[in-house]
Amino acid sequence: MSKKILTTPIKAEDLEDIKIGDVIYLNGYLITARDCAHTRLVAQGRQLPVDLNGKAIFHAGPIMVPCEESGSGYKTVSIGPTTSMRMEKYEKEFIEQTGVKLIIGKGGMGPNTVEGCMKYKALHCVFPGGCAVLAANCVEEVEDVQWQDLGMPESMWVMRVKEFGPLIVSVDTHGGNLFEQNKATFRATAQPIVEEIIKKCEYID
Repeated sequence: MSKKILTTPIKAEDLEDIKIGDVIYLNGYLITARDCAHTRLVAQGRQLPVDLNGKAIFHAGPIMVPCEESGSGYKTVSIGPTTSMRMEKYEKEFIEQTGVKLIIGKGGMGPNTVEGCMKYKALHCVFPGGCAVLAANCVEEVEDVQWQDLGMPESMWVMRVKEFGPLIVSVDTHGGNLFEQNKATFRATAQPIVEEIIKKCEYID
């Protein structure tokens, strides 16, 4: 099987054949945008300082250090995903207003994001937890940073990445939700086991 790589700017047609459970990689622009960026755009109506149309965002709070070699700019030391469900409240509107095509984070997302991904053609993907240094090694360059008043974790870091991944597709453009599908499978598998255990247990009234 060939390696599936998305390159920014990503178009809607690039996502048509991608389904939940697929593993993909990203080339191009990846911008960190987590709680404060979503709140400022959707709840406060503030324009984002970075154009996200056709690009990818990362629900993450990176550790950046100044580049000693060049004397300017930043180097990514570590960049691990944060829990995506925190952005669930605003994600549909965020996708609609920005044109972002790839959302990366940790854990699953809910119906608001599923609706947004279906309607506006975007994906949510999971980056494996505990691999923050691996993620940093995929960053070729930190090109810009905006909203530094929010602090390092909440700033919008504009990075250029090479084969950033692996990214497991958790929400696709067809309404699929990997985490909800897995929950349903688990419940169906667990129920007969629980019933069998109950038969073998005695309780004192």
